[in-house]
Amino acid sequence: MPAKIKPAQGSPYARVVGVGGYRPTRVVPNEEILRHIDSSDEWIRSRSGIATRHWAGPDETVTEMTLHAAGKAIADAGLTPEQIGAVIISTVSHFKQTPSVATEIAHRLGATGAAAFDISAACAGFGYGLTIAKGLIVEGSARHVLVVGVERLSDLTDLTDRSTAFLFGDGAGAVVVGPSDTPAIGPTVWGSEGDKHDTITQTVPWDVYREGTPEKYPAIRQEGQTVFRWAVFEMAKVAQQALEAAGVTPGDLDVFIPHQANMRIIDSMVKTLKLPEHVTVARDVETTGNTSAASIPLAMERLLATGKAKSGDTALVIGFGAGLVYAATVVTLP
Repeated sequence: MPAKIKPAQGSPYARVVGVGGYRPTRVVPNEEILRHIDSSDEWIRSRSGIATRHWAGPDETVTEMTLHAAGKAIADAGLTPEQIGAVIISTVSHFKQTPSVATEIAHRLGATGAAAFDISAACAGFGYGLTIAKGLIVEGSARHVLVVGVERLSDLTDLTDRSTAFLFGDGAGAVVVGPSDTPAIGPTVWGSEGDKHDTITQTVPWDVYREGTPEKYPAIRQEGQTVFRWAVFEMAKVAQQALEAAGVTPGDLDVFIPHQANMRIIDSMVKTLKLPEHVTVARDVETTGNTSAASIPLAMERLLATGKAKSGDTALVIGFGAGLVYAATVVTLP
């Protein structure tokens, strides 16, 4: 007779209990981008809504930015690093295949013995990490989980590519997820459309260096119009599904925090979802650019820090990007 396995005993629910962010000190205006491409500040703003972005300096590595953001999130949660049971890092710009940067982060923070791993889900990475963290807490494998989205996309930016040179920024956003007696993270609506994997991609794989140095360092390229149409039409449907899964209507929302890819995409989603005027909409992209996995937690941190959102607000978050992958859920803000 097979042995009986004891059922998992975790918290009934999970919630975000702390948030932190780090933006590099260097601010790069559109004028600096225009040294490399034939365009104008007006064109960049009209196409993307971006005026400035932050680019990391030599000492602002993926690791160091993560440590800053993570430390703030843990302090905001009123915890110590020793209380973190798992560390999840979402990034596409940590260039070591192994070991994961999460293991170094756990060690340097002092989260001794914490489970630690990286995930690669591009601009949906924060949503993926949040979903995994919720599962770990409800299942009982961890009581508090650190989730970080961090990118140094300036390392993967082709400054001569007129379609992408102005888009990307650097930074790290972190949250701590902990136990809750009431539902505070809704069901996640997530998935992928792998038939569109070539619409956002790295120009060349790293193994080309085995065959000789390519003409250019690998960079991110995308089919802008295809991505725009997909994000505007398909992701609004996913956002609506996330609302329905959580039993929430647009009128119940206080805050909308979409991936900060493009101001036109954000505005189109607001219109399609018919969000009421009282809903605060994150538009961090204007001064931060597209920071991929870091964009949602960075925008969340700024809204809370500036008082545009407050603890206890109900927020819809949705990320979407290369893969193509997506993840949307409703959360209670910490």
